[in-house]
Amino acid sequence: MEESLNRLALVASVGALGAALALPVLAQTVKVTPLGGIDGEFCPQDRALIFEDPNGTRVLYDPGRTVAGASDPRLGKIDIILVSHMHGDHVGNAHNKAPNSGTCESPDTSVSAIPNSNAVNIALAKKSKIVTGSEMPPFFAAKLKSNGGDPANSILVRFGGSTTIGGVRIATVAALHSNGLDPDYIGGDLGKAMKDAGIAGDVGLATGYVLRFSNGLVVYLSGDTGIVADQDVVVRNYYNAKLAVINMGDGFSTGPAEAAYVINDLVKPASVIASHANEVGTVNGKVRAGSKTEAFIKAVKVPVHIPLSGRTMEFDAAGKCTAGC
Repeated sequence: MEESLNRLALVASVGALGAALALPVLAQTVKVTPLGGIDGEFCPQDRALIFEDPNGTRVLYDPGRTVAGASDPRLGKIDIILVSHMHGDHVGNAHNKAPNSGTCESPDTSVSAIPNSNAVNIALAKKSKIVTGSEMPPFFAAKLKSNGGDPANSILVRFGGSTTIGGVRIATVAALHSNGLDPDYIGGDLGKAMKDAGIAGDVGLATGYVLRFSNGLVVYLSGDTGIVADQDVVVRNYYNAKLAVINMGDGFSTGPAEAAYVINDLVKPASVIASHANEVGTVNGKVRAGSKTEAFIKAVKVPVHIPLSGRTMEFDAAGKCTAGC
């Protein structure tokens, strides 16, 4: 009798284990939170995005002018900062006085971040690592050192290479765009002479990024760029990006039609986040009729997600939005 009861208990245990193993494993997602100028809207100056890996590593991309300095309460922990290039709307030559300062069309970016930049000030406060390509790392290292930070927190990743920080693999890829350093960051007689002559400092080429998160999601961050063959050969064929963030504001980067071509014919991700529209893209959280943002959405063949400030989106390994979109 006792032996039979033991056998039944063993069978029940094995059955319970099998049932547990049969349960679907909850997919881990990458969280993407835009830090724009006005909550719930997509505004002309909006560039900044925070990517949070399932393991908790947090990456800030192009803080620009809409992150209200290092004390912005929306930031939280920032482990890594990525800067595509040194123009003020990306690295942050000035920034919002506070979140939601001013209006969507005319934000209050009255707080100067010269000579450090918003990116450097955030890195100093958060003890973040700044990962860039080209000739930008020595600039960031010098700024960190001169402000009592650790210059080793400025990390170089050249085109074709990568580094892994906090479980996130970061590679740099080509972006076709100018990348002059404003002489105001240099200051002194040299900076003044350069400014008077109308020339900028040479910090090499602008860059894009490809990130691989611990759940397997691969994300392409275009930066400011035109159409380049690398978007097909490298970003799609080699890295196999499933989610793209593409700048589509025209004039300074690809416009809606060009950006749609990049997504439809070159990168071919599962979904895309529109960025850098240089316009009021939404009104009351809805895409503005007749806008470049609307034109881009209509031209793209995959789901387009609009980065409404403060609204967190979640993406699975396949690049599909599973929440917040």
